[in-house]
Amino acid sequence: MPDKPGPSSAPGRVVVVGSINVDLVVSTPRLPRPGETVLGREFARHLGGKGANQAVAAARAGASVTMIGAVGRDVDGDESMTALEAEAIDISRIRRADAPTGIALITVAADGENQIVVAPGANALVSADDASLPEIEPGDGVMLACLEVPMAAVLAAVGAARRIGLQPILNPAPAQQLPAELLAAGPILTPNEDELLALTGEADADVAIALLLDAGARAVIVTLAAAGALLADGSRRQRFPAHAVDVVDATGAGDAFSGVLAAWLAKGDPLAIATEAANAAAGLSVTRAGARSGMPSRAAIEAALTG
Repeated sequence: MPDKPGPSSAPGRVVVVGSINVDLVVSTPRLPRPGETVLGREFARHLGGKGANQAVAAARAGASVTMIGAVGRDVDGDESMTALEAEAIDISRIRRADAPTGIALITVAADGENQIVVAPGANALVSADDASLPEIEPGDGVMLACLEVPMAAVLAAVGAARRIGLQPILNPAPAQQLPAELLAAGPILTPNEDELLALTGEADADVAIALLLDAGARAVIVTLAAAGALLADGSRRQRFPAHAVDVVDATGAGDAFSGVLAAWLAKGDPLAIATEAANAAAGLSVTRAGARSGMPSRAAIEAALTG
């Protein structure tokens, strides 16, 4: 989907293919070193998963969102489906699988940094058939995927998106080297700096960006935490400074970025404007505890952009 001169009045269409988890979160003064036990503070349980978080971020940013994924036939799956439906997300293509709903174990330090381990559960059963965008009508919009579901499903989603006219966006996390056929489909990639280097095996960010663009990526947008974001496409290298905020919990900032980027692009905004909105949303998201609870509304994002 090429850049357009301006947004339309109708909600943009975003299809999310990704993970649905329950997050078990412990706050702690600092993150433990390998082999070390640290006495934590509060425990909290949140609904999460990169895919579901991105779907919520896009929906709150004004998009019409369909979620494709899998949950277990368990209480966690019931709660996850109910919560997504409450965000006005179409859940009709979420499959109930014979496996537990995914679980993420998250440790959050006093400075907002985090460590995350995910037990995929039903997410590992998302198939190419699930992700081939069944019954999704051709037309403008965005397909957003992450790598917390199998690569076969991501490849099917990217291929289907291109066939029916959706711009694919891939948040390549957890990072792994990407198949040539995926990059050749022209996705927009949204890695953080560590993920960027892991995607290519390169130690230099500029070299890694150039390799991904040469392989076919339409754009690479690197999220840089307190340093903001970097948009790279063609010869453009545009930086977006971070908004000054008090960090409470950085969990989910990348999901807020990708979901809002998708929502702004789906509505017809140019890539630079969508990146600016996504950068503002990521900043807002870290001011509240929990990955999903910090996802801002479109009104809040627009206020941050004009404030």
